Amino acid sequence: MAEAADFQGTPSPARRWLRRTGALLAGAPLLAGLMQLPAAAPAQAAGSDTVSVALDSLSPSAPSDGDTLTVSGTVTNNGKQAVTDAHVDLRMGSLLSTRSEIDTAARQSEDLQSGLGTEVGDKYTEDFDSLPPGVAEHFSISVPVDKLDLGQDGVYQFGVSLSGKTSAQQWDQVLGIQRTFLPWQSSEADTKTKTTYLWPLISTVHVTAKTGAGELQTPVFQNDDLAKEISPGGRLAQMLALGKDLDVTWVIDPDLLASVDAMTRNYRIQGTGDTTTAGTHQAVAKQFLSDLQDAVTDKEVVALPFADPDLASLAHNGTSVTGSLSHLKDATDVAATTVKTVLHVTPSTDFAWPVDGAVDPSIIKVATSAGADKVIARSDSLQETGGLTYTPSAARPIGGGTTAVVADARLSTAFEGDLTHADSATLAVQQFLAQSLALNTQTGKQRSIVVAPQRMPTASQAQAMATAITALQDSNWSQPQDLEAAAKAKPDPGATTKIPSSSAYPSSLRKQELPRTAFEQIARTQDKLDNFQVILTDESRVVTPFGRAINREMSTSWRGRGSEADSFRTSVESWLDDLIGQVKLIDKSETKLSGRSATIPVTVQNNLVQGVDHLVLRLTSTMPTRLEIGGKPYYEQPVEVSGGHSQSVKFSTSANANGRVEVTAQLYTEDGQEYGAPVRFDVKVTEVTPTVMLVIGGGVLLLVLAGFRMYTQRKRAAARRAEEGDGPDEAGEDSPDAPDAPEAPGTLETPGTSEARSPEDAGDTDGPGNPATRGDRLQEESVARTREDDPDQPSDPTPDTASESADPSETGERVDR
Repeated sequence: MAEAADFQGTPSPARRWLRRTGALLAGAPLLAGLMQLPAAAPAQAAGSDTVSVALDSLSPSAPSDGDTLTVSGTVTNNGKQAVTDAHVDLRMGSLLSTRSEIDTAARQSEDLQSGLGTEVGDKYTEDFDSLPPGVAEHFSISVPVDKLDLGQDGVYQFGVSLSGKTSAQQWDQVLGIQRTFLPWQSSEADTKTKTTYLWPLISTVHVTAKTGAGELQTPVFQNDDLAKEISPGGRLAQMLALGKDLDVTWVIDPDLLASVDAMTRNYRIQGTGDTTTAGTHQAVAKQFLSDLQDAVTDKEVVALPFADPDLASLAHNGTSVTGSLSHLKDATDVAATTVKTVLHVTPSTDFAWPVDGAVDPSIIKVATSAGADKVIARSDSLQETGGLTYTPSAARPIGGGTTAVVADARLSTAFEGDLTHADSATLAVQQFLAQSLALNTQTGKQRSIVVAPQRMPTASQAQAMATAITALQDSNWSQPQDLEAAAKAKPDPGATTKIPSSSAYPSSLRKQELPRTAFEQIARTQDKLDNFQVILTDESRVVTPFGRAINREMSTSWRGRGSEADSFRTSVESWLDDLIGQVKLIDKSETKLSGRSATIPVTVQNNLVQGVDHLVLRLTSTMPTRLEIGGKPYYEQPVEVSGGHSQSVKFSTSANANGRVEVTAQLYTEDGQEYGAPVRFDVKVTEVTPTVMLVIGGGVLLLVLAGFRMYTQRKRAAARRAEEGDGPDEAGEDSPDAPDAPEAPGTLETPGTSEARSPEDAGDTDGPGNPATRGDRLQEESVARTREDDPDQPSDPTPDTASESADPSETGERVDR
């Protein structure tokens, strides 16, 4: 009945009571919320990031007893309302006992919801009557360290906050905060950490494979960017200026030294197309090298392989390409020589440094293949798996006589990112120092820690690094150490020595590697270079610049610049092709061969500056049954051509039948490798006709008959003189007064007259006026004159092209007997 009454719209008293009680219970939380709203408003405003606080400097970065801490920076109102009664406060946070707590605090450096810490005091504040929207105000506060209520040694959170009021929220509240870290080591630590900091002097690739044709081989640079880097204010110039006063280990790419050294003399800058312009920064280059020589004196210098080859790319994509590892060996061999020649110091070449210290078994194998027995890894790659509660020393024996020098990841990555603004650089420095001190307080054992920063820090990153290293050198918990000493330090028995698998290699790094096609192109270029150098009389002019260019093709600096890397490799190969093409065969047109034998010349042209030898020119007949060369289907002759000259090589040929024959001329190296493109031309063979053979045969017969007649006439004359007692003289020769015999059968001309007499009319008269004797002499003189006037005999073939001619053969060359 009650349910029915309620359904009809007349609720029962019990039902009404239940509903009222439920409404009160449901409204209680809302009422409580409304009562708490004024108190929650400041927290809501605090989370709106109304004001940003930038901490531009904190000095000293690692204070000790008796110091005064000076904090400066800017506060900026990002809201739409002015902040009134604004004041900047210094706040001390809690002691952070682990390195992980420092990481967490760094991620929450601007979070207003986290603990704000304790205000240092009203005396150490800076006030602003009003902070208009969009306006930045500078502040600077100094406080004695003993006023900070620092307790035990360690890392403390330290913050700078801005508090004030707005028109919408008329109560004092924190509107912005910036936290950082204050490392506190009041006195000398009982055990100091030995810290090794690598100072990398590395750049990108700047020099091309091209060189000038002169004796000095003027180098050609891709651009003039290197001059900007080494000029005052440039990135490398600042790295040098900052590093010279630091206790660091210099890690240098020898390619950088070779490039700057090349700039101290004449050099060229690549322009559009094949144009170049003269470089003008010789003085800057000389000053940079001079300053660098002074900076590294008595300092440890580690030389990377020439051009800093990408070990991970080589390990993952290059080892399957024949010859790739040999380039790493060449780059390592030339590294020490380059550094010693330019800087006059002997570097260590025992260290290999993969990108970001990321390693796997294949990278370790490649890194040590060129002779290095120490690999610089990083702790985020070779991670601890033994549950150590502290950071172990860097040195780890990983088998095979190889030592992994494991750099600390937190310290090594502290100065990455954009540090162009003072506040970001200051935070990076303080976090670096905090991590270093926290590491030292982990245990009472002395450890050797290595810091391996990014390969090419920007100028602002280098400045922050130098600030941190300077503070570390002046601190009470750290002392500098060379890399070689860190590698030889006693390994921690609990530290991991297991190299991570290939699958653990970061995918982000793998995406930036040189592809297999890059190493295939490098191998192709090397094959061409090997084939080319064997013919050169001064191979160093080509092998050295191209060898170094191939090293540069494998440089780590190409990571993230795939298109530029492709362009560089293509330019190197193209330039080598151009040089190879300077030694070539001159094209020939159709050659006509009239007769059964002749000489065919083929011209080799050398437009290089230097001479070439160890070449063989082969001429091949495609139809040896019709045309033989040197009595064979093909014939070879050695070739030597001086620089800037041409040489004609002559081949003897013999024809067996009429017709057209294709002939191929091809250059080969002495080891049988084809060199350059072949030249093909046709030889048209025209056999001697029967009519011409009859004419020639008749002429020969007449000569034989004339000779026989002269012989019989002289025998008769000698016999008659013997019968009369007037024989020949002792020498067996005719009397000088005896007349000559006639030349040959036919008409004879009498000296002094045009009357003609036949031999029969002359008769065989004896005596001084014997016409037969005079005819013999006339015949001999005539034959002698014929031989003097025509030295070329029918058996001597006539060449179609003069020796040493570099001109192409004319159309329809004719090669006669």
